[in-house]
Amino acid sequence: MTVTTEQKQKLVSDHRRHEEDTGSAEVQIALLTARINHLTQHLMTHKKDHASRRGLLKMVSKRSRLLKYLSNIDPDRYRKTIEKLGLRK
Repeated sequence: MTVTTEQKQKLVSDHRRHEEDTGSAEVQIALLTARINHLTQHLMTHKKDHASRRGLLKMVSKRSRLLKYLSNIDPDRYRKTIEKLGLRK
């Protein structure tokens, strides 16, 4: 089961910058993080699913690019986003 519509709506409402925001970098990073976490759990049980592993690597790369973009344009938003999602240790 992937990320459900209700979960996506909750993620969007938690990470949006203003009332009508659905596509800011923060929202995209949050949605990708949820999908990455779900796919990571899937790959723990299905170790030979290389097609899904490739998709996971593409998602991680896209999230990394979005985080780099966010850190370049606004370091404060970057720090808040990674803190909220618990990405860096």
